[in-house]
Amino acid sequence: MINKNIIFVSNLTMNFPIKRDNFLSKKQYIRAVDDVSFNINHGDSIGIVGESGSGKTTVGRMISRLLKPSSGTIIYEGNNVTNISGKELKLYMPNIQTVFQDPYTSLNPRLTIGEIISEPMKINKWGSKNKINSRTKHLLDIVGLPHTSINRYSSEFSGGQRQRIAICRAIAINPKIVICDEAVSALDVSMQAKILNLLVDLKNNLKLTYIFISHDLSVVRLVCDKIIVMYMGRIIEMSPSDKFFEKQYHPYAEALLESIPDPYNRIGFKPLDGEIQSNINLSNGCNFQNRCKYVKGICKINSPPLKEIANQRSTACFLYQDSE
Repeated sequence: MINKNIIFVSNLTMNFPIKRDNFLSKKQYIRAVDDVSFNINHGDSIGIVGESGSGKTTVGRMISRLLKPSSGTIIYEGNNVTNISGKELKLYMPNIQTVFQDPYTSLNPRLTIGEIISEPMKINKWGSKNKINSRTKHLLDIVGLPHTSINRYSSEFSGGQRQRIAICRAIAINPKIVICDEAVSALDVSMQAKILNLLVDLKNNLKLTYIFISHDLSVVRLVCDKIIVMYMGRIIEMSPSDKFFEKQYHPYAEALLESIPDPYNRIGFKPLDGEIQSNINLSNGCNFQNRCKYVKGICKINSPPLKEIANQRSTACFLYQDSE
């Protein structure tokens, strides 16, 4: 029987040390990710959203093992991959590939497109030169680029074409999970739609699982089955995508949705008041307390746990947990 669950992360934490002024000063850390837990099933499209600094990219990099977690557990298809290294890590990493944000800096300008796409296959010893060349041409067909692209350089292509090349490289060795880290945010709106449609087609045709990292809810709405909202390193809401856009429980999730540009909105968006806390020395209580219009006394003392409050819907807010 195939395990339905492909990734399970439990209590994932990432601390980055801050350079000390001198060796006598106290060692301090930035807590980029704080006690994050969720699971992903085969074939899911998970959207991790939040503003800059929320920790969403760091979560993706820990799952792909570009970063080693400070604490917590990452389970991939039933196997603990949190602390693997050497040969085990080399076998794990091809299963999870990333499409990065900027198509202008994520491609090596010194390599031809054929070399960029074939490099992962060569590293993982996929076969003869002819086999790899044939696979490269097939991948170009899949993303809608001509075979003549093979001998050209990335500087000769537009931003949308470069992102298609980056997608080619990501799927070259048949990964099971593709992490799209702000994969369309550097593109104009019309090109965003084309790349998103391509990603949806690839997911269906290649049976991929997506982790879609973005600050833009209008983008993840088109491709994701489940939404995870992060704020200052913590998950503050999880929900199926369709239910999330009907109703948001956490005040930050509500404000995030309201911030989507709407030309028909006559009232306009009111930005959040209050200052964002520093995640170097966090005060007691909820991380969102300084900006929340519903803040209560308990919010300044305790940090609300992520708790299921409805079917498949969880939030970290005392506004609902106190009412039980």
